[in-house]
Amino acid sequence: MDLSTTYLGLKLRNPLVPSASLLMESLDNIKRMEDAGASAVVLHSLFEEQLIADAEELDRALTAGTESYAEALRYFPEPSSFKLGPEEYLEHIARVKKSVGIPVIASLNGCTAGGWTDYAAKIEQAGADALELNIYWMPTDPELTSDKVEQVYLDILKAVKAKVKIPVAVKLSPFFSSLPNMARRLEAAGARGLVLFNRFYQPDINLATLEVENTVLLSTPQARRLPLRWIAILFGRIKADLAATGGIHSAQDAIKMLMAGARVTMLCSALMKHGIGHIATVEREMKLWLEENEYESVSQLVGSVSQQKCQDPSAFERAQYMRVLQEFKVG
Repeated sequence: MDLSTTYLGLKLRNPLVPSASLLMESLDNIKRMEDAGASAVVLHSLFEEQLIADAEELDRALTAGTESYAEALRYFPEPSSFKLGPEEYLEHIARVKKSVGIPVIASLNGCTAGGWTDYAAKIEQAGADALELNIYWMPTDPELTSDKVEQVYLDILKAVKAKVKIPVAVKLSPFFSSLPNMARRLEAAGARGLVLFNRFYQPDINLATLEVENTVLLSTPQARRLPLRWIAILFGRIKADLAATGGIHSAQDAIKMLMAGARVTMLCSALMKHGIGHIATVEREMKLWLEENEYESVSQLVGSVSQQKCQDPSAFERAQYMRVLQEFKVG
């Protein structure tokens, strides 16, 4: 059974890629992921705020007696609270590359166009095989138009692409007014791959303290439906590789994403819940399903039930929505 696939020009032994998380801060964890069958890893993110804070810390030391921190930085964690700062992150990339034989994809997380993107070149020099650009931004200004929001994404991507030769993927939000158009524009700006979708932090309200509560909720298998739908729609309409993330907990979840058109399926919450060894379980069950259904390779799956190839293309659009509502029965 040939489970191999390609992503960002990288030849991978299977489509199972652990995504960015705190698990990636440990070299031992990454070694265990490789042993369990991971075909590549996406390292945890280096944040724009870390790079800004690092630069301003240096400036503060050189200009003692002046206030060098931007006002907004008071709301972010102190630089010392991150286990791996900018320089440690580069060292971590180098250590991981020396210790494993699978591709290492670094991650930069930011929301504004600025000098922090220069750090992409250092990430490439440290040995990263590719870079995932995680643009995490929630526009809240009612005066900000959708054109300006989209331009920020394009400007950040272009700034990074100007600094590196390694392939760059963009981790996207699902909240664009025309996702297919934005996907095509990102591809034209140099994105080799698109990761669907970023799971935004969602605040809650604590009724006991009447304060906004900061909690992280792991995904459930139901979360895969949103990326599955858009991957199926985008497949064949753009040339950039599509990566699925969110709600992938089992071999069945991964297979569905591949059928929609994903080249790789990214695991995070499943590893948090079931442990790193769960990668081997997913790979084993994927191989068994392919054999039972008389597939010879993963490549036969990719895009086989995309919108362009499925028997009912309307299944991904409004017409099916109306049919589901009409046929739904309570109880």
